[in-house]
Amino acid sequence: MSEPFTNHVFVVVVAVILDLLLGDPPGLPHPVVGIGRLILFLEAHLRRIFTDARWGGIALLCITVGITCLSAALLLKIAALIHPVLATAVAIYLSWTCLASRSLHRESMLVVDALRKGELPAARIWLSRIVGRDTDDLDQTGIIRGVVETVAENTSDGVIAPLLCLMIGGPVLGLAYKAVNTLDSMVGYKNDRYLHFGWASARFDDLANYLPARLTGLLLVLAAPFAGLSAGGAWRIMRRDGRNHSSPNSGIPEAAAAGALGVQLGGVNHYFGKPVAKPTIGDPVYPLSLAACHGAVRLMYGAEMLLLAGFVVFAAVIYR
Repeated sequence: MSEPFTNHVFVVVVAVILDLLLGDPPGLPHPVVGIGRLILFLEAHLRRIFTDARWGGIALLCITVGITCLSAALLLKIAALIHPVLATAVAIYLSWTCLASRSLHRESMLVVDALRKGELPAARIWLSRIVGRDTDDLDQTGIIRGVVETVAENTSDGVIAPLLCLMIGGPVLGLAYKAVNTLDSMVGYKNDRYLHFGWASARFDDLANYLPARLTGLLLVLAAPFAGLSAGGAWRIMRRDGRNHSSPNSGIPEAAAAGALGVQLGGVNHYFGKPVAKPTIGDPVYPLSLAACHGAVRLMYGAEMLLLAGFVVFAAVIYR
C-alpha cells in the first residue's frame, strides 16, 4: 500500500475511534461552529446585495462551500510545511469533527434517560435539541418516535455520508459535505424567509445525500442481524416505504430502521405550531418503546462499523 494512502486510511480510522470514544472534540474549536457563523454573516450581507433571493441563496451556497474547502486545504498545507506529523494530526482532527455517532448516541440517550425517570417535560426539552419539530405537547410515544426517526435519518447525514466523504476525499471533502449539511439545517426551510433564499442549499443537500442515504439503507439492512434485529424486515420496509417521506433521502434510512425494529414511524408532526401529516413508514409489529431507541443506536453503530471495515479491507486488497 502506498505511503500517502496508508496515511489516509490511518487518518480515517483514528478519526472514527476518537469520535466513538469522545464525541465532539471537548473544549476545542469546531469547524462546524465556524461554518454556522460564516453562514449567518454571509446571509446578512447577501440579502442586501441580491434583490433576487434565489441568486442570493446560490451565492451563499457557493461562497460557504468554497471558503470551507479553501480553509481546510490551506490549513493542511501549512501544517505539512511545518511537519508531516502535524499535517496528519490536523487531518485527524478535521476528520474527527465531521463525525457525529457518539454525540448522536449521547443526545438520544438523554431523552431516553428522562423518559425512564418519568420526566416527560425534560424529555421534550432534550428531544427539541435534536429534532426540528415542535416537542411541547408530545406524549411518550411521540417522543420515542422522534428519537428513532432522528437517529435513523442522522445515521445517514451525521455518520455514513461524512464518513464516505472522508474515505473518498479526506477532510476537505468531509468538511465540504458538512458545509452543505449545515446550510440545509440553517436555511433549507420552506417558510416565507427561506423558501427562495434557501432553495439552492436544500436542493444541493438532497443531491449530496442521494447516494449516501441509499448506502445507509443497505448498511442498516446488513447491520440488523448484528444488532439482534430483522434484516428481512429492514429490506422489505425500505423497498416498500422508502419513498414515504417529503425528503427524497430521509425515508430510506428511516424505513430500513423501522423494518428492522418492527415499528411504525411517520404520521403527524407539528412545525412552528402547524400540523404536518406525513405518510407512515413501517408496520406496528411492536409498540414504540425505549427498546426501539436503543435498537436504532445499535443499528447506527453497526452501519458505521460495516462501512469502516469495508473501507479498510478494500484498501488492503487494492493497495497491498
